[in-house]
Amino acid sequence: MARTIYLSLFLLFISWIPNLTTSYPLSTKSRWIVDEKGQRVKLACVNWPAHLQPAVAEGLSKQPLDSISKKIVSMGFNCVRLTWPLDLMTNDTLALKVTVKQSFESLNLFDDVLGIQTNNPKILNLPIFNAFQEVVSNLGQNGLMVILDNHLTYPGWCCSDNDLDAFFGYPNFDPVVWAKGLSKMATLFRNVTNVIGMSLRNEPRGTRDYPDLWFRFMPKGAEAVHAANPEVLVILSGIDFDTNLSFLRDRFFNVSFTDKLVFEQHWYSFSDGGDTWEKHNSNDICAKITEKVTHNGGFLLDRGFPLILSEFGTDERGVDVSGNRYMNCLVAWAAEKDLDWAVWAITGDYYLRTGTKHMVETYGVLDATWKNVRNSTYLQKLSGIQHPFRGPGLQDKKAIFHPHTGLCITNNHSGNVPTLRLEQCTKSEPSSFNPKEGILWINKMCVETPDVAGQKVKLGVGTKCSKLGQTSATNMHLSFKTSKGMLLCLDVNEGDNSIVANPCKCLTKDTSCDPASQWFKVL
Repeated sequence: MARTIYLSLFLLFISWIPNLTTSYPLSTKSRWIVDEKGQRVKLACVNWPAHLQPAVAEGLSKQPLDSISKKIVSMGFNCVRLTWPLDLMTNDTLALKVTVKQSFESLNLFDDVLGIQTNNPKILNLPIFNAFQEVVSNLGQNGLMVILDNHLTYPGWCCSDNDLDAFFGYPNFDPVVWAKGLSKMATLFRNVTNVIGMSLRNEPRGTRDYPDLWFRFMPKGAEAVHAANPEVLVILSGIDFDTNLSFLRDRFFNVSFTDKLVFEQHWYSFSDGGDTWEKHNSNDICAKITEKVTHNGGFLLDRGFPLILSEFGTDERGVDVSGNRYMNCLVAWAAEKDLDWAVWAITGDYYLRTGTKHMVETYGVLDATWKNVRNSTYLQKLSGIQHPFRGPGLQDKKAIFHPHTGLCITNNHSGNVPTLRLEQCTKSEPSSFNPKEGILWINKMCVETPDVAGQKVKLGVGTKCSKLGQTSATNMHLSFKTSKGMLLCLDVNEGDNSIVANPCKCLTKDTSCDPASQWFKVL
């Protein structure tokens, strides 16, 4: 991972707590999710797994529930995608007759029993489902919206092609039982206002994940949820591990209700092969894969449907080159589309994952203590897409976004001569760039490029406006030529956040370098 930079700006971000006042229930207006007043609500969620053995939300043996909820808020999230196994609704013994303590003891997780006794004694002797309700309730008390995600059938880790509950009709995926379980969950949370949506099934996949079965059974699940709880958003995933909704391009999805239908899509670096991003030039592969992701799901935005990027993320230790490059590309695309999203995951570690106790989740935004942020640079990157740039009831935010840092270009007023620097996007001045004109405007002042590499980029009043081009397949390199014919690109000085001009790097073919510091997405 690139070196940690702009930490001072992250500290400013982390001190900001969003206004979580929302008029429920939510509905849809074309591609947007809106509140009861018709104003856009952007979902910036984090996944919180509660679907593994022992069917209890992770982390409750490490920190008090309320502390975790408040930590989620402090990190700028306004929503939690809370996972659950179908068995929680179809097996009354698991849901109502097995206590949290009994569930952990049956798995020999005695240290976790002691941890819950210390940090969350209130839930220790509650039945499993009542403990689940406590989590939802506490999230609501802290102003957090909740999406209930049916992750799998029986408690455990997910997902592989060979799972017995991978798709409709598999041995452990009875569509009738599934629809009944969805209906029951929707009914039980019918009057819980912070439960704003239900995701019908996580990552349909396997050898049978062809569209005909999807069209046969997914509407039945959608109708079951809406009939039981007409207030919630009904969220549908695609096939191929929820990477593919392209079958909706030429086949209409019929349900009896309107203004509640939302689709979701997943995108990881390994979605296109484990080392794809490391083997290809970042510009070339980013352009290629974003085109594919748009074809497979992003097109729904133009069709007038909201799309949630409900799972993405990477190893936060900085050791995964492919993952680091992919994240810069993904964040740029998410900002451009102004997507709703849910990052994987809050998890510092798991009680029990595939037989291993307290396995660390390297994708988790918290460390194994469930108290500290695992990687502040990673979280700052996400902060740049936590706020809406446009939508119903909002004034459009024109910005030049730097996906590597999650910051935006603005005017640096500190010097005698106006220059450019990075700032939190919520505080940046309006910026615009017309590719045909080639002029980059920052609040009525235009960019004046230097004639020597390494110098700061200045702003003027319009007499010496420089023309910039969008170089590379991603169109994220803003370039110009000096009087001597050298091609320079806008870049970021890590020391003071200023925008400088440096030789363009990694434009195409070269796989050995990372162009992220020179990527700027015009929004």
